[in-house]
Amino acid sequence: MTKILKDQDLVGSVLIVVAIDALETAFLARAGNRLISPPRHHVSFPDRGDLVFTVGGVLGEKPLAGFRVYETFDGAEHSQIVAVWSADNAKLKGIVLGERLGNLRTGAIGGVAIRHLSAPDARTVGIVGSGAQARSQLAAAAAVRKLDRARVYSRDEKNRAAFAAEMQQALGIEVEPAGSASEAVDGADIVICATTSRMPVIHARDLKPGVHVNTVGPKTRAGYELGLDIADVAAVIATDSPEQTRAYALPFFLAGSGNEHRMADLADIIAGKAAGRGSPGDTTLFCSVGLAGTEVVVASAILDML
Repeated sequence: MTKILKDQDLVGSVLIVVAIDALETAFLARAGNRLISPPRHHVSFPDRGDLVFTVGGVLGEKPLAGFRVYETFDGAEHSQIVAVWSADNAKLKGIVLGERLGNLRTGAIGGVAIRHLSAPDARTVGIVGSGAQARSQLAAAAAVRKLDRARVYSRDEKNRAAFAAEMQQALGIEVEPAGSASEAVDGADIVICATTSRMPVIHARDLKPGVHVNTVGPKTRAGYELGLDIADVAAVIATDSPEQTRAYALPFFLAGSGNEHRMADLADIIAGKAAGRGSPGDTTLFCSVGLAGTEVVVASAILDML
């Protein structure tokens, strides 16, 4: 019987570890041309929104195939569907419904980037944003680095206080609210920017040399959450999907800045095909855009576990 999982089934701190391990395998498969990951496809419903599809999977000994679909319709509730097949025997492994899987997947990609690009002795995190993505990114950072402390800023004082209390209890590290974005990231070894802002909330002057930055929020020329000067000072700029950065309806935020040509594929850094962090003083930047096929890989690993 086909498994069907919902958001309430995807709980527990072990899931982010399972997702990170699955994505390590997926990125190595990508570096070896065994990950199927075309850019996402939009189907428009005029005056209503889009259905957005990402299709992909992994080739090899245990091939996987599947898709994710989500909608951009107006409404208070949004939903996603991820379906996974075993491509060697045509068996439908399962279906995952809800938004939790997407948050886990994105958080775990951020964790893989932090594992391979941040300083190995990174201990402190600065976070701008206090939503679901900020939570999963911090949980992933804690899974790959021995963190001591985190500071969080978001515009709503109650939200950032709630985030700090919840994540301190969940992760067993000190998490405190900050009074501004610059205060949150001041001196941090790792910076996570997960906002909906279409204007830069932090700049290079706010960051210490040697920091690693993950950006999860808006990243088109029409609106972006990081100052372009952060890319200017970064020794390494990486993304999970160069194809997706070129497939945006609006140009990627680094387009025309002179830095887009320096952007490496995270998979190549993991596989040793491209240079990563070279020295403790290097600033590194990871632009998370959503690598197609990875939802399928993470869903498969969770379906196997549950």
